[in-house]
Amino acid sequence: MTAPFRFPRFFVTSPAPCPYLPGREERKVFTELNGEHADELNEALSRIGFRRSQGVAYRPSCAGCTACVSVRIVTEGFRPNGTQRRLLRRHADLDVTACQPWATTEQFDLLSRYLGKRHPGGGMTAMDESDYADMVELSPVQSVIVEYREPMGPNGERGRLVGACLTDRQGDGLSMVYSFYETEDDSRPGLGNFIILDHILRARATQLPYVYLGYWVKGSPRMAYKTRYQPLEALGPRGWAPLSDETPADTTPPPMDRL
Repeated sequence: MTAPFRFPRFFVTSPAPCPYLPGREERKVFTELNGEHADELNEALSRIGFRRSQGVAYRPSCAGCTACVSVRIVTEGFRPNGTQRRLLRRHADLDVTACQPWATTEQFDLLSRYLGKRHPGGGMTAMDESDYADMVELSPVQSVIVEYREPMGPNGERGRLVGACLTDRQGDGLSMVYSFYETEDDSRPGLGNFIILDHILRARATQLPYVYLGYWVKGSPRMAYKTRYQPLEALGPRGWAPLSDETPADTTPPPMDRL
């Protein structure tokens, strides 16, 4: 094990408005992921609450606030409820393919529609196609773009792209870095939830125990959907422990000396 992996350099961002809780500020601690041990470092950091964005791993480090909680689904114990079973049946006709992390105009157009509908005014809406290509292609770890397409046409034409997810494959699971999907098609409701369900099934089929969902913030309506996937584990000072939407989690993150 080399020194760059064992002793990464960490930096802290300047405070910025919190996107989840009004009136609060967010700050992040981050480090670069590069070199031959980038995969190992990314996996070690993910186990203590970090997320990847291109060649950077980060986690919240906000003064006086620990509301952001890392969560992951335990794939072996997951059993879909009635609504989730209906979604699996409704979208069972989709052609799902794990592609190499190569950005396409079709993906970018779908992302632009998604951001304009779900996150208008958010920071990502300023992305151009080159920025999107960087997000997908500048990955120092094992990544794929999982595409969700409608069935092939009668003349063999490729089906319409209705969803996509940039996904990292780790030794203990799949990490959903960013997903986006068609939001204005009434014939395809619940695509975001279906993409999560598909990742659970994919992880289970390859005997990976977890699907990492990023951060959950209790009290944030945007994050409430994550507790629908049980069993769900949350990361606290004593490690990973079961979490439900009724659980008052101790959200103080574990120290970084657990690398």
